Amino acid sequence: MENIPATPAPGPASGTPRGHVLVVDDDPTVAEVVVGYLDRAGYEVRRVGDGPAALECFAGHRPDLVVLDLMLPGMDGFEVCRRMRAHGPVPVIMLTARGDEDDRILGLETGADDYVTKPFSPRELVLRVDSVLRRSRLPAPSADAAPASLEGAGLRLDPAARRATREGHEIALTLREFDLLAFLLRHPGRVFTREELMREVWGWDFGDLSTVTVHVRRLRGKVETDPARPRLIQTVWGVGYRLGSGADPDAPSGAASAPVTGRAAGAAPV
Repeated sequence: MENIPATPAPGPASGTPRGHVLVVDDDPTVAEVVVGYLDRAGYEVRRVGDGPAALECFAGHRPDLVVLDLMLPGMDGFEVCRRMRAHGPVPVIMLTARGDEDDRILGLETGADDYVTKPFSPRELVLRVDSVLRRSRLPAPSADAAPASLEGAGLRLDPAARRATREGHEIALTLREFDLLAFLLRHPGRVFTREELMREVWGWDFGDLSTVTVHVRRLRGKVETDPARPRLIQTVWGVGYRLGSGADPDAPSGAASAPVTGRAAGAAPV
């Protein structure tokens, strides 16, 4: 990866941990390196080597973030992630020795916020942990400063409650999916490259751009009537993605669905 700093970020001067991280990996060499780098970066780290132990540790001491290997004895990382997410939101970064896109998609669909493919740079992993935790800890806005709801094409997002509905029915979005959809709703019709989305939504100036592609695909599966023929999150070939009106391009004139306004409910257009 380009633009990776030479050393991990130092921990806070006060000695207070930057966060509590659970590392789940049955490879002692990998686990030792990951734990070492996270420890030097200022995190308090717990380490286990299999799925059942991970769930037991998770239940007894809820971490701020989980670094989770995909291939584990007793229970794979997909199932561990599903069971953790069933008890409430927790950021998960999945480690996988398989670079196949289907594995990445499945990992993200089970609730993982990011993935890192082995072999990986430990410094990069620390930066991924920093980024995911930073976004998960964004303070909830006060009632006076809470952003208004975003609406368009049957979608309604409440940024303060982090709640999304489609035609009145609640849809379950992960942290990244919500942020990605909110960003696009705020900029209807504008085309963004994958690099721009990674920088604006993920807060990264580096990383695997297929992360954006996978999240767009997952988001389409939740908000599009027909994900194979997306009308809302449109691909602009050779450039990137934009938020469309949700209209059927083959529909007769006047039969289009309600356009995306890209504005706060009751506010002037952005």
